[in-house]
Amino acid sequence: MAGSIAPIASIGVPREIKPDEQRVALTPDAVRELVSHGLSVRVEHRAGAGAGIEDAAYVAAGAELVSREEAWGAHLVVKVKEPQTEEFPFLRADQVLFTYLHLAAYPAVGEALIEAGTTAIAYETVQLSDGSLPLLAPMSEIAGRLAAQVGAHLLEKPHGGRGVLMGGCTGVRPARVVVLGAGSVGWNAARVAAAMDAEVLLLDLSPERLRQLEPARQGRMVSLVSSVGRLERLIPSADLVIGAVLRPGDRAPTLVSEDLVKQMQPGSVIVDVAIDQGGCIATSRET
Repeated sequence: MAGSIAPIASIGVPREIKPDEQRVALTPDAVRELVSHGLSVRVEHRAGAGAGIEDAAYVAAGAELVSREEAWGAHLVVKVKEPQTEEFPFLRADQVLFTYLHLAAYPAVGEALIEAGTTAIAYETVQLSDGSLPLLAPMSEIAGRLAAQVGAHLLEKPHGGRGVLMGGCTGVRPARVVVLGAGSVGWNAARVAAAMDAEVLLLDLSPERLRQLEPARQGRMVSLVSSVGRLERLIPSADLVIGAVLRPGDRAPTLVSEDLVKQMQPGSVIVDVAIDQGGCIATSRET
């Protein structure tokens, strides 16, 4: 989204208002670094509260505590999540917005940016010359590891699951975990699931990517080249399916149909990490 870019003299950090979002775009150390280069940083009151960062820490780093309107009034606005509907009126043509956007999943955000003429840069589409995604990678690591952890939790009977222990026990088979995609999310999910002693089937379309990961493969992990037939065979037998497919800047492909989901055992679990890009499993809905 390209508008007219004004010189960056001030940086605004609004408090995130998306439900359950506790992160903040800049830490006090980051603020201190920017201030040392002569930039003015405006941080909305209590922007860091959800992350355990007090206003006083930002003031000590050289930031100015401001209202939401003043934070959005900066030349460069840095956030964590895409603008919410009630934030659309703050978008303007002489503004640069730097945040996760995931426009494939949120077309209304794209329309609002175009209408306002805002120059918007999405963290998840910033690429290095080798095609890697440096700003998405840290979040992908966390999301992948959490996917296995949350999936194990939801498999427990008190949480509505099948009552399957990830690593099994003597005389009882372990959980079967199918991971769709061997990128940063999928690989981290597979590693954690394998460390829990689950049976892990890691699928990816790229034999080269799977070959690259082969030396680090451990535990009961098997890497497989993905195909329609293989998915049709594996998904119904899975205790936990983790969706970790990414097409940078595009909507995630739907790999698992509603019919395949219906074939899964009652109490099986799906964790679709691709939901920010629309999800790769037909029945996934953002919560």
